[in-house]
Amino acid sequence: MLSNWVETRTTVQTTVVSLTVGLAALAGLALWTSLSMQQAATHLHELNEISDRWGLVVQNVDVADHALTDYVRSGTKVMRQPVANATGVADETLRWLRDHGGPADVRAATIVSDLYGDYSGLLRETVAAGDRGETTASLQNAYQAELTLVSLRKQLSTVVQLKRLETTDHLRAAEQRNGNLRLAALIAFAVDLGLVGLCGVVLLGHRRKILRQAAKSEHEAMHDALTGLANRTLLTQHTEQAIRRSNQTGDPLGLFLIDLNRFKPINDTLGHAFGDKLLQLVANRLTGAVRGIDTVARLGGDEFAVLLPSVSTSANALIVAERVHRALAESVDLDGLSVDVGCSIGVALYPTDSADAHELLKHADIAMYAAKRARLGTSVYEPGLDRHGAAQLTVISDLRRAIDQAELVLHYQPKADLRTGTVCGAEVLCRWQHPRLGLLGPDRFIPAAEETGLIEPLTQYVLDHALAQCHAWHLSGWEVPVSVNVGAQCLHDRTFPEQVAALLEHHGRPARVLTLEITESAIIADPHRASDVLTRLRDLGVRLSIDDFGTGYSSIAYLRTMPVHEMKIDRSFTTNMRTDSSSGAITRSLLGLAHNLELEVVAEGVEDEETWAVLAALGCDIVQGYCLSKPLPADEFAAWLRGPDAQRADRARVVVPTS
Repeated sequence: MLSNWVETRTTVQTTVVSLTVGLAALAGLALWTSLSMQQAATHLHELNEISDRWGLVVQNVDVADHALTDYVRSGTKVMRQPVANATGVADETLRWLRDHGGPADVRAATIVSDLYGDYSGLLRETVAAGDRGETTASLQNAYQAELTLVSLRKQLSTVVQLKRLETTDHLRAAEQRNGNLRLAALIAFAVDLGLVGLCGVVLLGHRRKILRQAAKSEHEAMHDALTGLANRTLLTQHTEQAIRRSNQTGDPLGLFLIDLNRFKPINDTLGHAFGDKLLQLVANRLTGAVRGIDTVARLGGDEFAVLLPSVSTSANALIVAERVHRALAESVDLDGLSVDVGCSIGVALYPTDSADAHELLKHADIAMYAAKRARLGTSVYEPGLDRHGAAQLTVISDLRRAIDQAELVLHYQPKADLRTGTVCGAEVLCRWQHPRLGLLGPDRFIPAAEETGLIEPLTQYVLDHALAQCHAWHLSGWEVPVSVNVGAQCLHDRTFPEQVAALLEHHGRPARVLTLEITESAIIADPHRASDVLTRLRDLGVRLSIDDFGTGYSSIAYLRTMPVHEMKIDRSFTTNMRTDSSSGAITRSLLGLAHNLELEVVAEGVEDEETWAVLAALGCDIVQGYCLSKPLPADEFAAWLRGPDAQRADRARVVVPTS
């Protein structure tokens, strides 16, 4: 408690201010004492000078008295000169006292001057009578002078005594005042000495606080604020140290780069607070899954790293990676909500794969991306991954520019009604005409768009150009509804229905010509928000389709309550349904489920006439696949509609579904 008080900023400021005031007071007392002593000395000097002047008057009077006595006793004219010389000598001194003395000196000097004037006059008359030979008159004047001298001496004695008393009182008062000042200075010195000690204690406490803060700042500079794990800087330092030890001992070291698989939709759906809790739980699980000598770091976002200072072989590194996988594969409970995360791990070794810390991290990153792309869980770096990794990084960096500069092109794959054979629409498939890499399929950039947050502008781009093409076909006489795939992020954006409505209005197309295809996993991620967005889209008149049904983590309860119009059976079932009994059974079950829920069924991957016929017999509603046509650019799609390939049975016309 006391140490906390000592280290507070207020205590430091108060102590320093108090010490400053105390030192200023001590200096002020010293100055005051010096000035007081100087004033006392000056006044004492003035008193002594005045006393000396009064003493001089007494001395002049005594000289005149002695000269007069000698003159009277001798009775000769020879002694008259000393009397004449002593007469009136004190007048100048009395005049100075009247001009420079204090009030009491002025009054006394006035009285003494009068008496001294009378005395001086009698001395002159005594000398004058003696000069005239009037002895009797001279003696009488001398006698009168002696009587006046008595009064004069009494007056001078009183004045001198008073001056002595005044000087004594002044000295006593000055001593008392100086004593008080010395006592005050001593007290101030003692207080200042205490404040100096307190200030020393406070400053030492503040220094300890600064050192702790510096240590804390250094820790924060080297650790992640959210999880407390090492950050990229500390990981690099530990990696460089481990490499130096490896060079000395010959033991290889390993580095994992770990990326969470489903963190972004969880964070976007449940909010950043849940995302932060999830990252903290992941950090705890990672720390518990590795050895005490290993370094676990968070590099940013949902990306983690683990440094293994000594692994002996790559097999040992894979054992640790498997342990990490198991730790992160377990469901995480976030405030009663159970979520699955999972991870992708890239493994790189030194000196097998890399020459330094930078290259080791780079190779682990390449291996991690390969694991994520191929859904392998764990991937060990191989030199062949470099080329593909560099190309993928180029794709990611160029994607935004591609959207801005309209490098993305749309292909259209027709869909046909199994009952009438009529072409009833087309699915829009996006391709990227890359200026250096050529035509890229969606698998090369869609995952990157989802990871980097570009999926929403990409979806806007596809919707805009697809509806523009739909309008162009309308002007040419064809009503071709279009189906566009929509990512999970769009379903979590409550403004998405308004964006779709604005695009429909901009291109002058009715809502019924647009079908939005959504994955079941996008619904499961946040069913309440997805249901709200889907309901508003359906109210708008847009058709809704669940894409790739049966390949994810579907919930029939969600399917029953979602406001969708159709279900698309994934090609993995339809392609093999004639040769694989399980695929056939799943296809029949999905058809029955959809029809019972009053949903239309679209079968993807219909590659031949036999599959077409089987699906028709099972009551499938719509088919799509190479049996009709591969995906085509817009101009080739229009040519296909006009050509003989589109004339199958009575499917010579293109219509818009009414439901």
